[in-house]
Amino acid sequence: MPGWPHDASGLGGLRGAGAGFHAPLLQAAGLTITAIATNSGERVAQASADVPEARIVPDLDALLDHAATDGLDLVVLASPSGVHVEQARQVVEAGVACVVDKPLACDAVSALELVDFAAAEGVPLTVFQNRRYDPQFRTLQEVLRSGTLGELRQTELRWERWRPVPKDRWREQVPPEAGGGLLLDLHTHLIDQLVLLHGPVETVYAELAAWTTAAEDDTFLALRHTGGHRSQVRASTVSGAPGPRVRVQGSLGAYILGSAQGEQTAFPDADGPLGQLGWVVRGPEREPVAAVESDPADFYRAVAAALVSQDPMAGMPVDPSDAVHVLAVIDAARASDRGRRVVDVITPGEAPD
Repeated sequence: MPGWPHDASGLGGLRGAGAGFHAPLLQAAGLTITAIATNSGERVAQASADVPEARIVPDLDALLDHAATDGLDLVVLASPSGVHVEQARQVVEAGVACVVDKPLACDAVSALELVDFAAAEGVPLTVFQNRRYDPQFRTLQEVLRSGTLGELRQTELRWERWRPVPKDRWREQVPPEAGGGLLLDLHTHLIDQLVLLHGPVETVYAELAAWTTAAEDDTFLALRHTGGHRSQVRASTVSGAPGPRVRVQGSLGAYILGSAQGEQTAFPDADGPLGQLGWVVRGPEREPVAAVESDPADFYRAVAAALVSQDPMAGMPVDPSDAVHVLAVIDAARASDRGRRVVDVITPGEAPD
């Protein structure tokens, strides 16, 4: 397959994610944003200020018209989760490579249908799982690779906040089937990280609650990976005392990290000194862990490299099939909460064991 040039890209559905994450990362990676689709007066003004060289168009149709007439090598969708599949299909039908902000879809079956469609059309598709590039996650990967903890026994990831009055955003106002709630927000990152660390998930037990929002805002998942490792993952916006972001137990000690991305927890002593990220703890003894540097713009550098490679689809930094499995875990978590039981994870498109 011939490579795509990588000198022009467009942002579709510019909202908080587009303004806060994608535009600066695209620019840092050396990609030129030539068009932005948004129809909000406030966001139009912000987009014009942030990317003055870009053409501002009202919607995705206009963005794809721009692609057809002036050329566009990549479209990044930063729109509400409930329209990701519909909009991504439009982009694929136009023959333009596509980055979809997480989640790829609101359920695993819809995600697989989109992945299969892009593959059949021969159009590169990937998912913006940017938390793979966080220094905190890269540091955790290095700790586990080093063998410092010995035989791994359990991994706990948390993303908890104290937000008793929810933000006034679509995510807090719509039901799960439209993309609302923490499972399709924070858990898409946390589960993705756990799968990278320990392999696919085999079973899940979940407890979900919606205290202040239309969909779940307080969640707990217990995962069993196919290799036997056990993981626990918690996300909440109603936690008055947010717990440590990471705790991994091993036969030779534990690794703990208090906070990440500048979000404070009730465990500031677990962060480590400057230049460190967390501690290896053995009872009363603890050793600081050196931070592994990582640049979040590397995601888009990898996208750019893939587009000029001999096989752009295979070269994308996140295989969209990974997102299908993560969504299968989320689907199983919803079934677990409804049935109050452990549920097998069935990833569509994969042959049963």
